[in-house]
Amino acid sequence: MKNRLIVLTVLLGAVAVPLPLLAQGTPSTPPKIGIINIQAAIAATAEGKKALADLQNKYQPRQKELQRLNQEIQAIQDQLQKGQATLSDDEQARLNREAEDKQKQLKRDAEDAQTDYNHDRDEAVNKIGQKMVRVINDYAQKNGFSLVLDDGQIQVYFAAKDIELTSEIVKLYDAANPVADAGAAAPKPATHTAAPTPKPQ
Repeated sequence: MKNRLIVLTVLLGAVAVPLPLLAQGTPSTPPKIGIINIQAAIAATAEGKKALADLQNKYQPRQKELQRLNQEIQAIQDQLQKGQATLSDDEQARLNREAEDKQKQLKRDAEDAQTDYNHDRDEAVNKIGQKMVRVINDYAQKNGFSLVLDDGQIQVYFAAKDIELTSEIVKLYDAANPVADAGAAAPKPATHTAAPTPKPQ
């Protein structure tokens, strides 16, 4: 899904009906409040699943290269360990330098790959998130919600099932944003950091 962007302000300002409307509630008609986990909603959409699969495919070659480099380092370390009694001092020094150089390269390449992945992931999440905010806004207004909150950003100790909107919003989003190969197998869970919450524009 590091880089956590707060969505509470978004939902208060763009998704929910303005807060002054809360004052319009009466004992017989209390204000209607909804709860959504927008990160979970984004990940559950067909477009979100496809974006994750595309990212994993894009970065798979770089991941394999990192694995290869790590294996080379391990092989050198094994060679040094096994040859402590037989390798000359010069050869051991050469192998140690080679291992150190490869470790530095591995660290640089891994950091670069993670930075690039995070950038692409954030871009994809924000693109989906901007469209999702519009879906939430439309749904909230049509169904009389005075406020919609993201329980991924605030602590919610209790919420009735009928105000949990995540599944409903995912369905509406998928209906409004169909993905051609939505029926494809879901990708394996990513090992990267969680996706941030989107910034609507």
